[in-house]
Amino acid sequence: MTSSPIAPGSRLASRLGFSDRVFIGPAARRVARAIEDGLELVETGLAEDVRVADPLADAASRYLYEAGGKRIRPVLTLLAAQLGDGNTREVIDVAKALEITHLGSLYHDDVMDGADRRRGVPAAHAVWGNNIAILTGDILFSRASQLMSRLGERAIRLQADTFERLVLGQMHETLGPQENDDPIAFYIQVLADKTGSLIAAATQGGVIFSNAPSEYEEPLRMYGEKIGVAFQLLDDVIDLSAKPEETGKVPGTDLRAGVPTMPYLLLKAEADEASADLAARIDDGVARIADGADPAILDEPLDELRDHPVTQKTLELAHAWTQDAIDALGPLPRGTVREALTRFAETLAERSS
Repeated sequence: MTSSPIAPGSRLASRLGFSDRVFIGPAARRVARAIEDGLELVETGLAEDVRVADPLADAASRYLYEAGGKRIRPVLTLLAAQLGDGNTREVIDVAKALEITHLGSLYHDDVMDGADRRRGVPAAHAVWGNNIAILTGDILFSRASQLMSRLGERAIRLQADTFERLVLGQMHETLGPQENDDPIAFYIQVLADKTGSLIAAATQGGVIFSNAPSEYEEPLRMYGEKIGVAFQLLDDVIDLSAKPEETGKVPGTDLRAGVPTMPYLLLKAEADEASADLAARIDDGVARIADGADPAILDEPLDELRDHPVTQKTLELAHAWTQDAIDALGPLPRGTVREALTRFAETLAERSS
């Protein structure tokens, strides 16, 4: 007995992380099929667009692409495009370009953060060294720019503005807040630049290059940016999880590397003595790890931080950003696209509930 093929709605819902009840009915199934068909075009195109004639550059540029990924940004581009003419050639090119931009940013981020692994494999810099990893990211950025250049000035501007925000977000994260900056507002802006900007470009690009009504562009740009911030805030909570077998990360990976997260920033803002003491112990541990101490010295303080009220506050803040993203969809017509975007946001918020 042969098994039944998986319905396109089921495949798409699984990729977005929710059940396929959104894709019930003929019209909804047509949307799901269109996005699945678009993803096949994107995937086939990516396999070609990341190839390089030089053998070393080719192996490095294909490395993280071949490690997999959910392709959330292309999915959101294609989903937004269903509000217009659907999978136009321009929409497919934008989806590919933004996913390649995302891939390039991973090479750079892993060098900056000293990450050991990415997508279940050793980070590129662990295989080829920092210089090759950075240069590979640069190659991928150039490929994304080539794709966007086919589409005219609007696409070039979208890519350039997004890339500038990615770089500024990484730069500001590296430098940290300055004397007159509010650390929490500063951190939110870093998240908006480093993650929100690219997701916003994906949803915005789907509207622009499918010739969807222009009044949908700003709501979907806002949706993408807010979802990006919510995603990173939830990651800050997950980073403290006591279940590395589920998260794939050692609890407190970011903080052990000296990268502030929202629970830590909220802890620093607390006025009570116990919070100040915990923050001081975390700071001391981070400094000692930087000098070569065993990262395990932070196990106990990070367990305390996980159970501290500031981590719950971070989760509540993430849920607030998620709701803001859903509210931004108000001007969109009711139907499969809006429902799928809403359910994607809701499912994202449920990751750490």
